[in-house]
Amino acid sequence: MLFRLMLLFTVVPLIELAFLIKLGQYIGTGYTIMIVLLTGIAGAYLAKSQGMEVLRQMQFDMQEGRLPGNHLIDGLCIFVGGAMLLTPGLITDTLGFMLVIPITRVIIREWLKNRLRSMIDSGQVIFRWNR
Repeated sequence: MLFRLMLLFTVVPLIELAFLIKLGQYIGTGYTIMIVLLTGIAGAYLAKSQGMEVLRQMQFDMQEGRLPGNHLIDGLCIFVGGAMLLTPGLITDTLGFMLVIPITRVIIREWLKNRLRSMIDSGQVIFRWNR
């Protein structure tokens, strides 16, 4: 797990940097910087608005006596997506937008639920309830 994290935090920024350099050579440095800034600003706004909406839905579900399971996963997706959107780079921005935009977030949420369910069924994840 530690190796994967080290790989993630070293390889992804290098790929992002190479991509931004190539894009800068193709369309110009100014336009590349403008794109990175605009995606960061738009992403922060979108993450905030979507996060507040999911929070309202969670509160409503809890007032109605329902567990907000899907909304909790949505909140996690928005949090991770927001962090990716604030990270400079177009690849992380694309993944961040996918996690924040509701249409694609539903697809990712269902994939995550199925993945977690299969990990629980295979014994890779064990939940214990201690009182």
